Amino acid sequence: MYKDWPQYAKDLSTAMQGCRDGIPETWGAFSKLAASSTKSGALDTKTKELIAIAIGIAMRCDGCVAFHARAAVRHGATREEVLEMIGMTVYMGGGPSSVYGAMALEAFDQFSEAAAAAK
Repeated sequence: MYKDWPQYAKDLSTAMQGCRDGIPETWGAFSKLAASSTKSGALDTKTKELIAIAIGIAMRCDGCVAFHARAAVRHGATREEVLEMIGMTVYMGGGPSSVYGAMALEAFDQFSEAAAAAK
């Protein structure tokens, strides 16, 4: 295992609390942007979360991969959908995307296992 993604997301959320507390107006605005951007519209929330993982891969953002892999699981994404999305990121981003794609798949799998165990 490369990383314990559920623990990483938990630890990062805790670390981010200092920003939430220190700049509540800015953080609140960001949270509203996130909520309005991810709600279902012409694209459903699951598709938007897959897009967010792809951007996290392209930008090499571990936290983005963790949070959006968790959200993709919550919104019913399948492993096959995640793999096809990773294929697109590798096509568009080459070698760096292949590395982050593997990490994103590991994150998705760990969040899926945790969700299945919680049922």
